[in-house]
Amino acid sequence: MDTLITNQSELRHRGFQALTQALGWVNAVRFLRQYDPGSGNYTEERKTLLPDWDASTLIREARKLQEPREPGT
Repeated sequence: MDTLITNQSELRHRGFQALTQALGWVNAVRFLRQYDPGSGNYTEERKTLLPDWDASTLIREARKLQEPREPGT
């Protein structure tokens, strides 16, 4: 199907129909319940959560995490 569905109600209806045909009604509902829109603004929050590293720093730090560690450290 290559037809663009522009009506949001029709898109939801046909999407749920496709899910129920592929997964069954119960599993389709379980699948949809996994999604949570969350809250807040991750784009803004990540500025305080993640370091501002360039690519070489990111690679260096990732390699450090892969190095074997001595017991007890």
